Amino acid sequence: MNFEYELNFLFDILKKCHVHASVISSNDGIEVLTPTHFLRSIKAKSTTTIGQFLGIIDSNTKYKFANEYKSQYIFIKLPIESERNILAIGPYLSAPISSKEIVEISEKVGAPTDLIKSLTEYYSLLPILPENDNLFVMIDAWFEHILENGSFTVVELNKAYSPFILQSDTVPRTVSSEDVEANLRMIEMRYSFENELIRAVSQGQQHKGTILISQLNENALERRAADPLRNAKNYCIIMNTLLRKAVEDGGVHPIYIDKTSTEFALRIEQLPTTKACTDMMVEMFSSYCRLVYKNSMKSYSPIVKKTILIIDSDISAELCLSGLAKKQGISKGYLATVFKRETHKTVSEYITDKRIEYAMYLLSTTHLQIQTVALYCGIVDVQHFSK
Repeated sequence: MNFEYELNFLFDILKKCHVHASVISSNDGIEVLTPTHFLRSIKAKSTTTIGQFLGIIDSNTKYKFANEYKSQYIFIKLPIESERNILAIGPYLSAPISSKEIVEISEKVGAPTDLIKSLTEYYSLLPILPENDNLFVMIDAWFEHILENGSFTVVELNKAYSPFILQSDTVPRTVSSEDVEANLRMIEMRYSFENELIRAVSQGQQHKGTILISQLNENALERRAADPLRNAKNYCIIMNTLLRKAVEDGGVHPIYIDKTSTEFALRIEQLPTTKACTDMMVEMFSSYCRLVYKNSMKSYSPIVKKTILIIDSDISAELCLSGLAKKQGISKGYLATVFKRETHKTVSEYITDKRIEYAMYLLSTTHLQIQTVALYCGIVDVQHFSK
């Protein structure tokens, strides 16, 4: 049976999640498990083949392996008549690796101190997939689909040795063309990640961005300051600026963006740890996505955009169809028709919804009296407000 379509489907999903996958042969050297777009620090022992490492593997089994660097892999033998019949997924991490853990791992494997930076960069490029990640559910469902009986077992590979070593030269290292290429790939991947995130925010695609943002950890942040916390804060500032512009490109007026952007800018300097910085970037992404989903006016005509801005800028003002039309020099009949056609609400319904929304916010976040909340929402009659 030809599984080309199924394989391409799986590879497309894994690619969108930035997870490396390939179909390999048991005769391949185990170096194929270190993709070329990762740094060259992690090397495979050249005498080891995939077959020697895995041994005899069964077609109805999913194999999991984690090396001493905490890089993880999944191996599946595909039910196809071909020499290249082993699906290898990885490397990936189950959790972010902190700077402290990197030092401990380096000491455990006997890595020279001058290679800790390379190892840190290596970890920054690995996707992070927690044990309960939905991607694993999808992989299992895919595996069931291609099997005749639809069932399989899971085996943890417990090897007494690892075929991976940390490369170190006996002579002082010089910058080679391969080092330059690896550095360029790392920069390209970081910019690609940022661009994908910006596109997701500008379109309000929170589902897509959640996958991207889950890969963010302190090792992925560009090193621009010696102090890790200062560096993380700087990256928060950069991300706040990038996402603010992304939201504007998504059709959200600056009047909505400014408040959110300012609040994040003020909070950044108060962050106590690098983890708090990455957590804030996750929060930033969600908040800016909601702004696009809720306030994007990209598809609205200038008349409707201006009407919405007038209403939203001061919900406590005296607002009515005739007054809004007069401010724009158009008839109220024309405004009513255009507004209803584009927003699927009447001007009155939109104003009421916005006032109710603001009232709910004030009632749930403040201790203001009912009559005060009513005034803030532009309703003088408290009885009418309560009703």
